[in-house]
Amino acid sequence: MSTVFQPTRLVGAIAIAMGFASPAFAQDQSTEKTATLDTIVVTASRSEQKISEVPARINIIEPKILEQSPIASLPQLLETDASINMVQSGGYGQSASIFLRGTNSNHTLLLRDGVRLNSNTSGAASLPFIDTTDIKQIEVLKGPASVLYGADAIGGVVQLISKTPEKTSAFITGEIGENKTYKSVVGADLAENGFYAQIRGQRLETDGTPVTDAKDNKKASFDQKGYSAKIGVEKELFAASVDYSENEGYSDYDNYGNLVSQDFKNEVINVKGRANVLDNLAIHARLSQFKDDLNQNNSPDYVYSTTQEAELYTKWQMTPAQNILVGSTYKDIKGDVYSKNLWGGQDVKYKESVDTIGYFAQHQYKSNGLETQVGVRVEDNEKFGTHTVGQGAIRYQVLPLTSVYANIGSAFRAPTTNDLYAISWGGNPDLKPEESFSYEIGVDQKLNYNINLGLSIYRNKVDNLISYQGNKLINVNKATFTGGEASLKWQQDELFLSTTYAYVQAKDDETKKDLNRRPRQSLTLTTGWDDGEYGVSASVVAKSNSKDFADWPSTTPTTNPGYVTTNVNIYWQPIPMIKLFANIENIGDVNYKTAYNGNGVYYINGGRQASAGVTFRY
Repeated sequence: MSTVFQPTRLVGAIAIAMGFASPAFAQDQSTEKTATLDTIVVTASRSEQKISEVPARINIIEPKILEQSPIASLPQLLETDASINMVQSGGYGQSASIFLRGTNSNHTLLLRDGVRLNSNTSGAASLPFIDTTDIKQIEVLKGPASVLYGADAIGGVVQLISKTPEKTSAFITGEIGENKTYKSVVGADLAENGFYAQIRGQRLETDGTPVTDAKDNKKASFDQKGYSAKIGVEKELFAASVDYSENEGYSDYDNYGNLVSQDFKNEVINVKGRANVLDNLAIHARLSQFKDDLNQNNSPDYVYSTTQEAELYTKWQMTPAQNILVGSTYKDIKGDVYSKNLWGGQDVKYKESVDTIGYFAQHQYKSNGLETQVGVRVEDNEKFGTHTVGQGAIRYQVLPLTSVYANIGSAFRAPTTNDLYAISWGGNPDLKPEESFSYEIGVDQKLNYNINLGLSIYRNKVDNLISYQGNKLINVNKATFTGGEASLKWQQDELFLSTTYAYVQAKDDETKKDLNRRPRQSLTLTTGWDDGEYGVSASVVAKSNSKDFADWPSTTPTTNPGYVTTNVNIYWQPIPMIKLFANIENIGDVNYKTAYNGNGVYYINGGRQASAGVTFRY
């Protein structure tokens, strides 16, 4: 079943898609029935906040959603957020680009417990190669966040929050599905008197699915294995932890009609500490390293990216209603790249590093239904010098059941090492950062029968976009992103429903045309029933059509058709130690086109993926 629609037919398409799924089978991949407006988040202010108090839009992918299907990849999880357009060049292990509120894929910062996971060479994160086995929840903060996190947070921040053991236990999970796909996970936790330790191991293998709709296409296989370990202590006056995670594997992919392969490995080391030196003053410190390596198996090409950070900040609770956060982050990024030119030109080869130090300050106020957040950051980069950004936000409870918010701010993206040093690819050592300025307003309304409504509109203008002029990269382009989101959430006993509609117009300021691969309309809908022992759910993801690049010498853009997919989940937990579950992703087996590949060929998604599994817990 495939549904292709124009923007004016969006609602009808959703109704049709839901008609093919039994109302009893509902999967909520973007929220769960226990989610309320009091969910605690940390990304918006680097402090624990109720989600209802954040003066911005933030979405949560919670633990039950992450546990529904261990074989679900990070791109599959993120596409359930209506504000994200996830463009993946096929199924498991294929390259994926995240367009949050229409901004570029290198305008979204991916973090794991504060550690940057974006590549220093491409600027974007390698989403298909990041495992979520030890992740508790995913927070999607929408809008600029460079004050607290520095470069690359123009469209927003996606943060993976890892699990911290709360009790001593052990478990083993196995899931098997179509296309000879399986994943096994083992883990153990220890928690006693504030001390904790954790270990996880996982392996996933799949024969994969065809990458394109070409007649002679082949399946692209993928496998990965990895582990993580964490040890720490959490006390009232101090805390410390050491966290290590690693994931490595193999991925086939399409290269101009030929199936080739690459080996990947990523590694995170994160050392954190906290000391409460006074009743109202805490000092936080972090040392971290992220390595992201790719080696091609059909050529001598390789890409090695390393990010090292040292961070220190203090939080002072100056009054019961006010706190001030002041800190500094040192960052050293390294790029080591080699790419052989097969057409007789100059090879790409460089090994360079760039140092940056950022200073930031933030003030928060909370009293009598009024929340404010104001901050500034000064970034000193050894390549482009000093850059300053600021942000201000407010939320006000105008009525007992009504709150409004507004925020305004600037952000930036620093040039990558490829932008600066890959000369035969157009690299330019004199590039400046891309800059953005945005503003947003929104309202949240509670109604009878436990109904919660949300509405927001925003505008984000980006200048100095790094683009090609001739065969060289320069700061030349501008783009404007205008849009909004409307959401509804409802829960009554075991029943729940959640839906979000998102609209964005991502426009090139010079040509006045839509940017490629940005559908203007998106809608997600989830509904289901869950009593803690049994649960059934279904989710729908819908996208309108989008434009893509033209085949030379034509100047007429191609079109990526809109689509609708439906996913199904069911589980049964007969006793606390055993949980049985089953999933059908894309129940209609819709081989929708994700992006244009050229010469009449499109990348396609992986189609239906049915699976079943069991978890034994002690």
